[in-house]
Amino acid sequence: MGKVKVGVLLSGCGVYDGAEIHEAVITLLALDRAGAEIVAMAPNVDQLHVINHLTGDVVPGEKRNVLVEAARIARGNIRDLATVDPAELDALILPGGFGAAKNLCDFALKGADCQVHPEVARVVQGVHQQGKPIGAICIAPALIAKLLGQEHPKLTIGTDKDTAAALEKMGACHEACGVEGVVVDQKAKIVTTPAYMLARSIAEAATGIEKLVKEVLALCGR
Repeated sequence: MGKVKVGVLLSGCGVYDGAEIHEAVITLLALDRAGAEIVAMAPNVDQLHVINHLTGDVVPGEKRNVLVEAARIARGNIRDLATVDPAELDALILPGGFGAAKNLCDFALKGADCQVHPEVARVVQGVHQQGKPIGAICIAPALIAKLLGQEHPKLTIGTDKDTAAALEKMGACHEACGVEGVVVDQKAKIVTTPAYMLARSIAEAATGIEKLVKEVLALCGR
């Protein structure tokens, strides 16, 4: 039996306009330590906007590409999401960061009325329909709620009541969860953890993310 092959879907590079870098790197590290084959991927689209991470301000007139920015985290070893066949993956993990709610979907702007990027929807739904596990970190469970809400999956984004209410409006069953915990929907094969929705340090975020990776791999039968 070969290595378990896990897709990691990135949304750019940087907490305010892309993938949360700590969450992404901890995920990659935990998968590598577990001996998994990692397939980093991102959609080849422009970001919603560019944020100056020193000031928190939008940079007027600047454009960046989600795939190009995500390649920074993956050290260039990344694929255009459009080239990924869900059948080649054994599992999928989505780190958080505002990019998950701005670039992979528009939850940050429209809440429960959001839409998911078509390529993101294709891969997420394809993996799920094949009975393979999905992990979602931080705010990324909102995207899962939108795509799979009709199945009423158990999810967590931590303890924020307004965000939890939006997930439930999309059909998910939200469970409050501490920063170091995970929520596992065994039937749907979905694992979620709050990470920086609650974390006050990288160590706190790492504890939950490492548990999530372990649970996702266990659902793969590895």
